[in-house]
Amino acid sequence: MFTHDDALDTQAAVRRANLRRALQLVFQASGSQTRAGIARATGLTAATASSLVAELIENRLIAEGEQAVSTGGKRATTLSIDAEHHLILVLVVQPTSAYLALVALDGSEVERRSISYTMQTRDRVLDETVAEVVAATGSRLLAVGVQVPGTTDGRTVLESVQLEWHEVPLAERFESIAGVPVLLVNDVDAEAIAEAGLDAAPSGYRLFIHSGGGIGAAVTLDGELAPGPRDRAGEIGHVQVVFGDAARPCRCGRRGCLESAAAMGPMLGEEFSDALDASAVRALVARADQTLIDDGARALARAIKLIGALLDPIEVVIGGPATELGPRFLERVRAESGYPARGTADIPIRYADPRVAPSAGPAQAALTAVLGVRWSPEQLRAGGPRP
Repeated sequence: MFTHDDALDTQAAVRRANLRRALQLVFQASGSQTRAGIARATGLTAATASSLVAELIENRLIAEGEQAVSTGGKRATTLSIDAEHHLILVLVVQPTSAYLALVALDGSEVERRSISYTMQTRDRVLDETVAEVVAATGSRLLAVGVQVPGTTDGRTVLESVQLEWHEVPLAERFESIAGVPVLLVNDVDAEAIAEAGLDAAPSGYRLFIHSGGGIGAAVTLDGELAPGPRDRAGEIGHVQVVFGDAARPCRCGRRGCLESAAAMGPMLGEEFSDALDASAVRALVARADQTLIDDGARALARAIKLIGALLDPIEVVIGGPATELGPRFLERVRAESGYPARGTADIPIRYADPRVAPSAGPAQAALTAVLGVRWSPEQLRAGGPRP
């Protein structure tokens, strides 16, 4: 039996859920949504819908816009995302540099820049950068999304070989500086979140594979990340897929790992680094040994075939620097994974969408954690700087 306090708690929870529903409807149709539209979509009364909208406007999450096209009566006022107030700070952390972006509520980057540091100065520079952003944005800062190369539970960097971090409570550290919620997200998971968001109605499993200096994977189900109970899902780089004389040594000490054939270094040579820009990677591809690239495609296709047979994903997306390998590599992966194995089906394989900004994944993860809403595919694709 509910007590009076239980009833109040329940009413507050229902109110919060309805606010999220109303806000998501505006995010889905910013500039054309109306109070009446929210009432129809939610089944709430017009008075309740108007009350929700008033609270969202007061909190600077949405704003009133132009009048909608008349349907015979008084013209309704449209509702849009308020992109002029709240900001999400995104930090994409790499060993000696970080990509920084301030992302508005409409998904656009209002500022982007890179910061550099050494392994010795990294902690100090990152802390100072967060403090600098807080001083400049004040109460406008809504949340911080931090992308890291390594495993994380959202609060702690459990392990990052690249950053040489182990059990680092980075979210707590940044929260003490920023005074707002901080969410950590693995780099491959962040890319997978962004790609899943490009589907207006995501359903089923989607497999995302990142190939760069290493190889990692992430799985989304109905658009939501499926991380696993130990936050280790997608660690496929050191699964053996090549055997016998064809198996090459891997940096982990074993032979025949997926990474030893299909990571960018083994395919393009020792000159490759995750720090290279796209044009530099393309230059390496142009003079690379095509046999090594074909070997990488074959190894990656074997991994895709096995995982695909298990998950039956709606598609496989290849991201990271591997997108610069061009159509030949993609076609080889498709051909090598498309052989007719009894009981399996061909799975669409494509490259990641190049229009998605590097900040999209961690910004989306932070937005969902704080407000419980998602950007539309159009907002994710238009996430670059404002003109």
